[in-house]
Amino acid sequence: MTKKHKNDKILLAHGGGGQLMDDLIRHHILPSLNNEILTEMGDSARLDLPSGSLCLTTDSYVVKPLFFHGGDIGKLAVCGTVNDLAVAGARPVALTLSLIIEDGFEIELLDRILASIGQTARQCEVDIVTGDTKTVEVGAADKIFINTAGLGVRLPHVDLGFKRIAVGDRIIINGSIGDHGMTVISQREDIQFQTQLQSDCAALVGLTSQLLQHVDGIKFMRDPTRGGVAATLNEISRSTGLSIEIRESDLPIQPAVQAAADMLGFDVLTIANEGKLIAVVSPESAEACLERCRNDPLGREAVIIGQIVETRDVPLVEIETRIGGKRIVQMPYGRALPRIC
Repeated sequence: MTKKHKNDKILLAHGGGGQLMDDLIRHHILPSLNNEILTEMGDSARLDLPSGSLCLTTDSYVVKPLFFHGGDIGKLAVCGTVNDLAVAGARPVALTLSLIIEDGFEIELLDRILASIGQTARQCEVDIVTGDTKTVEVGAADKIFINTAGLGVRLPHVDLGFKRIAVGDRIIINGSIGDHGMTVISQREDIQFQTQLQSDCAALVGLTSQLLQHVDGIKFMRDPTRGGVAATLNEISRSTGLSIEIRESDLPIQPAVQAAADMLGFDVLTIANEGKLIAVVSPESAEACLERCRNDPLGREAVIIGQIVETRDVPLVEIETRIGGKRIVQMPYGRALPRIC
């Protein structure tokens, strides 16, 4: 007697290239991500793009837990890749999507993730045009891993890069820091706080497009994900040979996030963000940049947190504390918060 396969969980056979894989693609993946290019089901996608400079990025997502306050691995996969293109000055036009799914993963959860991916992609006006699905044995992937690649068209007349940064430039962030990382770690460890933490997971392409189209003097942008603000600022300092001074009193931090970080022994500056950007702008453009940010839902709490300064001996990132002292902001070692994206 033939054993009847359950159809409510992923089986290794779903990645075998046969009927089960075809059913998975046609009945679960395509309905959530439907667009004309993807439904051609080719081995590669043909894209008709305007001539000009293209940007390409790729990222993988292994976050745990898969669902968290403010998002899930699906939303994160789209936003993370779209944001990498957005801060490079590009308009995202196409994403790839590859799924690595563990044997036994509930198809109901997969459908929720795919629905989130589809909804987020539509909000970003970007198509998922091709992809791949693999299944692995129990214990080989911790339920599901996602890889995306993103293709974007650089906006006209945009020139961003470390080479443009100069002494006196202001450093702007569009809102509170540390929200995503502290939300994920608190849910992973089942730590309850009086105020529920919420990830800032969001797509920045609308905000970056507004800034680049309407504000002169934007020289550099980066989304401070893994390693947080500390890693991004140290990268800027090391790449330019210039130093950076920021002010603790100007850092936008939610009280609940600060309390959680203090309790768990983390520096909020090193905590990951998924809906924030750091912009380096000329001093003459700083107020215009702030005003444009504050007119966008993702930038209402935008502030200037510091500036680029001359280097005395070696390039450093320093923070002026609330009591008037200074300390060096180190590049994070990298082990504080694993599996946050």
